Amino acid sequence: MPRRHAGRPEQLLPAARRATVLGRPIEHIKGPHIESPWLAMDLVFRAPSTAQSAWALVDDETRQVLELCQDIARDKTLARMEESVAQIRWGSGGKHRALVKDGLIIAVFRHYESRAGKPLLHDHAVVSIKARRPDGKWGNVSTADILDNIVAAGTLYTLYFMEEVSARLGWAWEPREVTPGKRPVMEIAGIDQRLIGWQSTRRQQIADALPALVADYQVRQGHPPGERAAYALDQQAADRTRPPKRKEARSLSELRERWRDSAIQAFGTYTVYRLAERARAAAAAVWARVRPVVDVALAAVDAVAVVYVMRGAFKRRHLLAEARRHLSYVLRGRPHQPGLDEQIVQAAIDDYTRPAGRRMMTADLRALYPRDTEDQAVLRPLTRNRSAPPYERARLAADALTARVHAARRADRLSSRARPHTVAVPAAPTSSLRPDRADRKADQDQEQATDVATVEHTRRVFEAAAKMAAKLQDGARERAVAHSPRPQPAPTASMPTRTQQSALPPAPGRNTPTGGVA
Repeated sequence: MPRRHAGRPEQLLPAARRATVLGRPIEHIKGPHIESPWLAMDLVFRAPSTAQSAWALVDDETRQVLELCQDIARDKTLARMEESVAQIRWGSGGKHRALVKDGLIIAVFRHYESRAGKPLLHDHAVVSIKARRPDGKWGNVSTADILDNIVAAGTLYTLYFMEEVSARLGWAWEPREVTPGKRPVMEIAGIDQRLIGWQSTRRQQIADALPALVADYQVRQGHPPGERAAYALDQQAADRTRPPKRKEARSLSELRERWRDSAIQAFGTYTVYRLAERARAAAAAVWARVRPVVDVALAAVDAVAVVYVMRGAFKRRHLLAEARRHLSYVLRGRPHQPGLDEQIVQAAIDDYTRPAGRRMMTADLRALYPRDTEDQAVLRPLTRNRSAPPYERARLAADALTARVHAARRADRLSSRARPHTVAVPAAPTSSLRPDRADRKADQDQEQATDVATVEHTRRVFEAAAKMAAKLQDGARERAVAHSPRPQPAPTASMPTRTQQSALPPAPGRNTPTGGVA
């Protein structure tokens, strides 16, 4: 595990350099100038917005549990980065590389509020770039490796935090679309979404300052900003609207009392004091609706499709981040098997990718579409539709590939049956109660999602089964007439019942067929 030291960051590492905020830009930490060759990276771990609101408004016992979840998720993420990402380099141009010998030197500092005075539970993990080499000497950690894997580390931290919260508090998670067409984020189910706007006041300040910057960019460049330019403008708006830090110190109990009074005044007492109870009730509904089962093959297809559409050429860390997002969405806080994310990535690399230059890979469309080798007519139009946002196109491609995998599996499953006329029909519900609106909506969605090809195949199977049953009954009657001394009545046009079928004697020398329509 990493070694941690207490103290202020500027005292431990005077020339500290901020590396990331787990997905946010590189900035600099201002501190006193002291002659020291030691530099560090500041990794900031911040929980989702609904977890921030719950931490600020719930009782002290639940607050401590949320802080424990933060500690465990942070430590697990740092340990995973220390084991598989952090490398120490030495020699000319850093040609020699190896894993650190005795771990990383990390100092963790916890903050409770944002510059706007709103609740913001986050931890600063200041990682020293000095570490010991395998020969015992001190060297520099490769910061490029850590920076390249920051997004994957952020998704791993979110996955760990969700699992700890669900295991200790019984809460579930659901996706929330922040911006239409952009990637959704996972939030705690049942918590009032208005609390997110109450807690994230900085986001509104940035949104108010952004139109002026976008207009200036269009005047200078002559075209609207792209994805990278829009991200840079968003950071400029954040820097311009950033308020100064407060000078006076306040205790956590005083801050929580102020936050609770502010939330009660804005949304009422019921919203604040019933927050945990409503989260548990919503979790029960989520677990009843969502089946937390991970299919490795489908997860690999989903990760490849999303990363391919959004990036074209990609690396292993991009697949790893997307596989962890897939686990977060599918499991909704349920624990995952250790190493499952690596298993998904390896399956994606082995089955659905091909090399694309030095240390890069891309999607193997012929592996994804084995019967569509000419043009891959489903995936290519989705990737070329530049009018839609990238993530929206990625989700369309992933859903198209998933539907094809389901269709192929269904066809293989049906063709591998020994008796294709034997079809298991689900029994009708025995309850006479009228279903509620949620159940009716779920049934409608399930009916709409039924594959047309499967319905048609099932209809043909039933018709074949009916013809076969009629032929068997005609043969049984003919044999009965031939072997009986008494005259038999003429066969009627109506189909005999199941009891009549079982009462007929078997033909001599042949076994009675046991197959039928269940």
